[in-house]
Amino acid sequence: MRVAIVHFWLTGMRGGEKVLEALCRLLPDADIFTLFYDPGRVSELIRSRRVTASYLNPLRRYYRSLLPLMPSALESFDLRGYELVVSSESGPAKGVLTPARTRHVCYCHTPPRYLWEFYPDYMHDWTKSALKRAVMRPFARNLRVWDFASAARVDDFVANSETVRRRIWKTYRRESTVVHPPVAVRSFQHCPARDYFLIVSELVAYKRLDYAVRLVARTGTRLKIAGNGPEYKRLRAQAGPSVEFCGRVSDSELRDLYARSRALIVPGEEDFGITMVEALASGKPVIALGRGGVLDIVSPGDSANGVLYPEPSEEHLNAALLHFEGMEKDIDPSVLQQSAARFSEEVFQEKMGRILEL
Repeated sequence: MRVAIVHFWLTGMRGGEKVLEALCRLLPDADIFTLFYDPGRVSELIRSRRVTASYLNPLRRYYRSLLPLMPSALESFDLRGYELVVSSESGPAKGVLTPARTRHVCYCHTPPRYLWEFYPDYMHDWTKSALKRAVMRPFARNLRVWDFASAARVDDFVANSETVRRRIWKTYRRESTVVHPPVAVRSFQHCPARDYFLIVSELVAYKRLDYAVRLVARTGTRLKIAGNGPEYKRLRAQAGPSVEFCGRVSDSELRDLYARSRALIVPGEEDFGITMVEALASGKPVIALGRGGVLDIVSPGDSANGVLYPEPSEEHLNAALLHFEGMEKDIDPSVLQQSAARFSEEVFQEKMGRILEL
């Protein structure tokens, strides 16, 4: 059986690319199709595959600005020779055209946030330019029409969390099966905590790092932030001396940051939250906004894995940090690591293998 994997873009190694690696191991002969491909910024496993990039790839430096052209680029892929297509979706990847005899399974990280769930936030809170908002409105409307129509091209949807399963139904009126993303839980280890909290995130507006940075700057709480992105300058201006921006770090450096932290802070609503599982696998609890994918990982009212708070504000995060300090001495790292085991790659492979009928 010839298999193709369609991934939205390959310009770095984030959570979606970790899922792609697991799909590559599950489907060892699959070819990869993607909108944009930068070989120097992805793993050796991905580079070892036959990767076909779209005609937009020479402009990959500007990929965030090419959204209106992405549907056409996806529809240009020739998938006639494939019997199974697996799209890895948090952008428009599911919009490829496949023959009637080809089965198309979409592993959906979320319907595009900027078009659906978080569109009001992008338009009213996070996009500061009035001109950009004016230009975006008609493009967004047309892209929503195309995105909804392209969902009909998918035979089976797989959601990465219960939250995303509800979004898929709300957005596309399609049922889906939940299979949580894979995490290499056994590659993490626990070490005695040093005096800092950790955030692991892209520095983008919807991750809501701003109020967390303002709070720790005001209170003098030590915080390390691993990640980079367009919000760096604004966050750096809000941060005080207690905040350290680590930038993009290697896998080994990230594991060390997890292992020696007090806890992971997640101030925004996540689709799932691979970083939270990685923290638990390191024996470290999670302090998170109690919305979205975190509810698949940390049960509300169960303080064994961490602390959830209800609103994205300095006040509520501060209350959660104070609550954490009162319970910190009673945390059992081995319990956290056992909790993370249910998100292992072996579990992912077994569930996806059944769905793909391998």
